[in-house]
Amino acid sequence: MVKTNACRKLDSLKIPYTLHEYEWDENQLDVRTVAEKVHLLVSQLYKTLVLKGDKTGVIAACIPGDRELNLKSLAIQSGNKKVEMVPVKDIQNLTGYIRGGVSPLGMKKKYPFFLDSSVTKMELVSISAGRRGLQIFISGADLVKASEANLVDITST
Repeated sequence: MVKTNACRKLDSLKIPYTLHEYEWDENQLDVRTVAEKVHLLVSQLYKTLVLKGDKTGVIAACIPGDRELNLKSLAIQSGNKKVEMVPVKDIQNLTGYIRGGVSPLGMKKKYPFFLDSSVTKMELVSISAGRRGLQIFISGADLVKASEANLVDITST
């Protein structure tokens, strides 16, 4: 199996994780489909979003798959007046990853990273390993450590 930047980052920190491959489809990159394919609850799958703040520029956020990002809350937590999603066409250039394969670990540039605080209660979460069809399973505490995250409440149900 190919090691991604996200895997190399975890290896360098000696943080335990497992890799899980699945068949992916361009039209089914949503969290529900991925969760089903890796046999986890949607709430265990953490999706990484790339945004732009009016004051800070690019930021990344990671939230459980069963929640919605609260843009207003993220703006406040990140020191912005407003934040908006980065256009899909810009994601790869900014992060080194493509839509459906954005990992909170190993982006080509270090952006301020905001992780929903719900992760601290999670024994097992899944994040993208940095490419479509590959997920990392890791403990919530280890994800916090590896990502050097700002823990914040940024979701609404």
